[in-house]
Amino acid sequence: MVQLSKRLQAVADFVDNCGILADVGTDHGYIPVCLVEWGKARRAIAMDVNQGPLLRAEEHIRRYGMGKRIETRLSDGCSALKPGEADVIVISGMGGGLMMEILRQGEQVVRTAESLVLQPQSELMAFREFLYEDGYEIKAETMVQEDGKYYPVIKARTAASAGMSEESTTAGREPYLPANLPGHISEEQYARIAFRYGPMLLAQNHPVLREYLLNQKEQKEKILLHLRENARQNARGRMEEVQQELEDVRKALEWFECPEERRII
Repeated sequence: MVQLSKRLQAVADFVDNCGILADVGTDHGYIPVCLVEWGKARRAIAMDVNQGPLLRAEEHIRRYGMGKRIETRLSDGCSALKPGEADVIVISGMGGGLMMEILRQGEQVVRTAESLVLQPQSELMAFREFLYEDGYEIKAETMVQEDGKYYPVIKARTAASAGMSEESTTAGREPYLPANLPGHISEEQYARIAFRYGPMLLAQNHPVLREYLLNQKEQKEKILLHLRENARQNARGRMEEVQQELEDVRKALEWFECPEERRII
């Protein structure tokens, strides 16, 4: 049996039982091999933009006797996938910018899936905001720490997959706005913090998010101190940026001290 890393295990845990799984950027093919072996997916399609990773994936697929249930495809994003072909689409281990591009270019395919499991490794604030503005509903989010790095994992779906109109889906995404906004935070600041750190992670009082926030607080304080000690006119903008990020970290940490009625719901 393949032993998944903590990051990949979190991705696998977010995949619902399905008929066909598509793994975009499959690399070694560990995710489809494990999910088919565990019975969470009846069949799988392992895709990658480069031939090298596909050859590695094919080797693992043969080793675990999955050749009849997992096929590989050379694919730039979702280009080799047909609309409605996959019940669940996994995209993980990439920068947030690249993942946004894959979702945009493969929109006709992506929006026919029942759910998406997404693991962006950068540009997290922009990525969550993109999902919100493009009509994706975040159903769940978790975060794991591995080898000193922090990885969020998001389960999302679209209005079409949820069987809703766009208007009702927007209303259903109201976890982005608390029913009772705490007095110590403005709506503008709340929205920024929610996109930066994940509304559901904050709502869960997620312990790994708290670790991440404390780590970020320490880092931002060190950066700000360094900038002040080496103050230059052209560093003014960077100082303001770090100060804003530090203020957001501090406000986010306050959520962990709020009574239940003040947390995001």
